[in-house]
Amino acid sequence: MTNVDNGLSPELGAQTVAPGRTRAGKPAGPAFKPMNPDMDASEFAQLLGLYDSSFRNIAEGEVVKGTVLRVTNTEVVVDVGYKSEGVIQVSEFLDENGLVTVQAGDLVDVLLERTEDREGHIVLSREKAEKMKIWDEVEKAYADRKVVIGRVIERIKGGLAVDIGVRAFLPGSQIDVRPVRNLDALRGQELRMRVIKVNKKRGNIVLSRKSLLEEENAEKKKTTLETLAEGKTLRGTVKNITDYGAFIDLGGIDGLLHITDMSWGRVGHPSELFKVNDEVDVVVLKYDPGTERVSLGHKQLVQDPWATVENRYPVGARMAGKVVSLTDYGAFVELEPGVEGLIHVSEMSWSKRVKHPSKILNVGDSVDAMVLGVDPAARRISLGLKQVESNPWHELADKYPVGTKIKGKVRNLTEFGAFVEVEEDIDGLIHISDMSWSKRVKHPSEVLKKGDVVEAMVLSIDAENQRLSLGLKQLATDIWDDFFSRVHVGDTVEGKVTRMTNFGAFVELDEGIEGLIHVSEFDDTHGDEKISLEVGSTCQMKVIKLSPADHKIGLSIRALKSDDYRTDWDAYQEGSGDGSATLGDAFRKL
Repeated sequence: MTNVDNGLSPELGAQTVAPGRTRAGKPAGPAFKPMNPDMDASEFAQLLGLYDSSFRNIAEGEVVKGTVLRVTNTEVVVDVGYKSEGVIQVSEFLDENGLVTVQAGDLVDVLLERTEDREGHIVLSREKAEKMKIWDEVEKAYADRKVVIGRVIERIKGGLAVDIGVRAFLPGSQIDVRPVRNLDALRGQELRMRVIKVNKKRGNIVLSRKSLLEEENAEKKKTTLETLAEGKTLRGTVKNITDYGAFIDLGGIDGLLHITDMSWGRVGHPSELFKVNDEVDVVVLKYDPGTERVSLGHKQLVQDPWATVENRYPVGARMAGKVVSLTDYGAFVELEPGVEGLIHVSEMSWSKRVKHPSKILNVGDSVDAMVLGVDPAARRISLGLKQVESNPWHELADKYPVGTKIKGKVRNLTEFGAFVEVEEDIDGLIHISDMSWSKRVKHPSEVLKKGDVVEAMVLSIDAENQRLSLGLKQLATDIWDDFFSRVHVGDTVEGKVTRMTNFGAFVELDEGIEGLIHVSEFDDTHGDEKISLEVGSTCQMKVIKLSPADHKIGLSIRALKSDDYRTDWDAYQEGSGDGSATLGDAFRKL
């Protein structure tokens, strides 16, 4: 920088007006003195004023443009047209990667903090100049209601700290038109906002994103409402997700996409299909201009799969699917998105008694099932799991014809019989009436115990109803057949009274064999020899009826007495010639 021709001596022109260094960097004298001894002080002051006026008149706190003279590892020297250069730390010129952003000859904005430091340099700051410029821009944005863009720095008490060139505050209530629960998720994001309050002296800037969104939404809403109509397909953005659905921003107005209208298939939670900020096509199902409520649908954009389900799933067809849900009564199987069928618990196994579907299937299992029935109107498909396998009950009759002896383990006892395992998951029933020929079995536990291995005879097989009847007593000799082969009607037998009833007396004739003396067949004589029937008493009687098929025997004491009367009468008639017997004698025997 050359000296100005001001009428001073060359030495004076090369010196600064204060202790320090000359512009050439040479040390100055302790004070300025006129070179001409004849020059008075007033003339010298006038000449000195002319010298000072040759440089820029810069006030402290002013932002000016300067020229970079040189750049070192530690500092940047800048000439702002003042009497001396300014030195700024190189750290103020580094970018985010730590690289110097200026070089000699570049023009930069700097702030004049002080006109002179201890070394005679003016004190400059680029950072403060940048901030001053930003503050000016912020104040202008506040006055003109312009949009500012800032990056979220961190979450602080009451809201967010935002960098818009300087640190500013975004209150939590001004972040969005809806409450934002997770403020930390906004860290690092760039937001468009308005300045709603600025105080340069205190360094306070308050921002609002909500007001800007409300203004933008109002414009969008106006446009959207002009075209909104039921049945119209729109494209929106997922704004929020709840347990029951998703709110879709259609442009200034939100619509509800209920979970039931998201897919023809099963949807456990809306988050399975959509995420916040996803763009999605929807159809307007219902619109109420009065309340501005909009109901949306997504599944309605494709054909209902149930419309043609009968053609794709004919009865008897074997289909593959995935178990998606289990209930107490069965398992739901997804055949395709939107189409599910039910395997009822009764259709899961030919032989097992399935108490709960979880004993056979689990959610997520892939299964093959047969279509048993289709009802498109009710949106129901009945499936069978056991039908894809052969029915072991149909093979049972060939393997175990009636009369076959089998051996099995007693699995369970009930009041009416015992269940015996014939094959895996196939049980046969020994009814209580088929356990013994001779005993009156009151409970199966009198004959069998759980876990016993027994031999029984196949009595009948009902494959359709899955019933197998077994007999235990059939393997032993039938005592009834033996009795009926020995005793005939008219025979006189002796027995023991086992119990009395109001219609007669039961008499044990052989072990396990009982007959009935009806009250009408009791002894009706009135003599001293009348027989008394009591439990435990033994008497003779006559067989008057036999029913082998029903195992019933009819007995009579009166018939036996009648036979005795006839015998005595015959004897009387034979001996009446010599008077050895009388009629009275015969009656007395009755």
